[in-house]
Amino acid sequence: MARVNLKQPNELTGEAKKAYEALDAAGKVTNMKLVMLQDYGTYKAFMGWYDSWESLEKTVGLRAATIYAHSISTTNGCLLCSLFFISDLRELGLDPHNFETSENEKLLQQLGQQIVKDPTKVSDELLDGLRKFYTDEEIIIIVGFGAQMQATNNFNSVLGVDVDERLLPLKDQFKPATWRDALSK
Repeated sequence: MARVNLKQPNELTGEAKKAYEALDAAGKVTNMKLVMLQDYGTYKAFMGWYDSWESLEKTVGLRAATIYAHSISTTNGCLLCSLFFISDLRELGLDPHNFETSENEKLLQQLGQQIVKDPTKVSDELLDGLRKFYTDEEIIIIVGFGAQMQATNNFNSVLGVDVDERLLPLKDQFKPATWRDALSK
């Protein structure tokens, strides 16, 4: 259950109300967006995720982008985002817990994990591996999206944003990250 009270759509005003109406007309209302719409500035800032996603998908392709986003979200332990990407992986015909990756997809997975675990420790070897596939400009797109994804994970996790109804059947597919357990010992 969310840790903040949600305004009902009819309680939204101004730009937030217009944004809600546009989302509703497009069938794109999610629990996260409803939470964010309580502050239009927050909503606007986080909606930049979609621009970043579009750039990422053009750069690495849909499958690799989905694998990368899934890696970040599951490593970060974000239930809501992980379920979104579990759903997306399944739509791509992949078993979210057991699929083969190409060399560039494996590097993107590793980068996603490292961005969450300790971004100051991303190795030169990992970046050199990415350079086999991507230019510096493309790596900026990849890392920029990773930062956006992590911010979205943190927002949803800190506020306990409720899982969207369409994702509830997938809840048992979420395997919480355990890497942080070793940090507290």
